[in-house]
Amino acid sequence: MTIAAFVAGLVLLIVGAEGLVRGASRLAERLGITPLIIGLTVVAFGTSSPELAVSLKAASDGQAGIALGNVVGSNIFNVLFILGVSALIVPLTVAQQLVRIDIPLMIGLSVAMLLLALDGVMGRFDGGLLLAGLAAYLAFLFYQNARAQPEDSGESPASGETHWAFSLALVVGGLALLVLGSRWFVEGAVAFAAFLGVSEQVIGLTIIAAGTSLPEVVTSIIAALRGERDIAVGNVIGSNVFNILGVLGLTGLLSASAIAVPPALVGFDIPVMIAVALACLPIGFTGGVISRWEGGALLAYYLAYTLYLILAAAQHDALPGFGATMLYFVLPITALTLAVLTLQERRRLR
Repeated sequence: MTIAAFVAGLVLLIVGAEGLVRGASRLAERLGITPLIIGLTVVAFGTSSPELAVSLKAASDGQAGIALGNVVGSNIFNVLFILGVSALIVPLTVAQQLVRIDIPLMIGLSVAMLLLALDGVMGRFDGGLLLAGLAAYLAFLFYQNARAQPEDSGESPASGETHWAFSLALVVGGLALLVLGSRWFVEGAVAFAAFLGVSEQVIGLTIIAAGTSLPEVVTSIIAALRGERDIAVGNVIGSNVFNILGVLGLTGLLSASAIAVPPALVGFDIPVMIAVALACLPIGFTGGVISRWEGGALLAYYLAYTLYLILAAAQHDALPGFGATMLYFVLPITALTLAVLTLQERRRLR
């Protein structure tokens, strides 16, 4: 029954997110919102709706490890796994707007999350602060693109009120499925954690983070296959921004009490999230493209990160040697390679 509830919850999350994104996108188009705004807000935020549903449910049940680990784990998964797999399929174009604005914003927000978590709790003030940041970000996006919006989009209603009603039904139905799916998914994940003897935090960073990020996986891979490479990257960056500002903000604001931050998140996982965000900047500089070898490196790092979590949870004897290899050999070589490539690209541009 636990496995059935877990799988059913995951399916409902994916179907609910798909319905929400489709319905909201159609409503946005009919309201005359530009495709760029739709991509950066409705699509990116809509694919993050499973993270929001799961974190809110976990916080209300007092499961801080799942509520916060889901946000951190999803952001790590989005960059390392989704961009890695997408770039292996086809090299991804990184729009200059992402390099100049959105990636630095993602880095800054990752650092801000660490600063807010240093006191060991995420309270309503923290949540309200993040939501204020989300409002400012949305206002900035609409301001930036208002002049690019044509006065007449040329679009006409396909079948009048019927399509309005259908779009609204998709939004409402999607939200309902997300609520029900999050309940089953979290309950199943907690049961798995108890059965496997690992912490809720590890489950949140791995199984739940990967499961709730499936809409982003599907969206980015399909976009890459269709040649819409900038959408594949923008979806990931936009989702990460919303995870911190929207998911974490609403979770902190609506939680009945302050959410305790597990020490391991502050000491290891959030710094990893910051490092992953920082890695996007030099990758974006190198010709404005995430090449296949860079995608392979990102995917390899995600596998290494997951292996580290498993070894740490099991307190395996191989953990010290594995950690030392990553810290003193693999990471420095990767950082040096990216630095050299960035310098070469700057010289080429000059």
